[in-house]
Amino acid sequence: MGSFSIWHWLIVLVVVVLVFGTKKLRGVGKDLGEGIQGFKDGLKGKEDDKPSQLGNERRDAPQDEASRQDSQRKDS
Repeated sequence: MGSFSIWHWLIVLVVVVLVFGTKKLRGVGKDLGEGIQGFKDGLKGKEDDKPSQLGNERRDAPQDEASRQDSQRKDS
């Protein structure tokens, strides 16, 4: 009585499929699989797209007039 038989698990599976639908369950499974794969790749150190270094932003980028006026007010 303490453990569930295979029939209990089959009934639970049928109820879950009826409630959520196969399309949503397929999407959840795909997202979960991609997340696990990404985690494994991260542990291995495998990087496809290396992130750019922080601080590469251009500070001399053109600003609009309102931003320049705000920065001038802060300076004075």
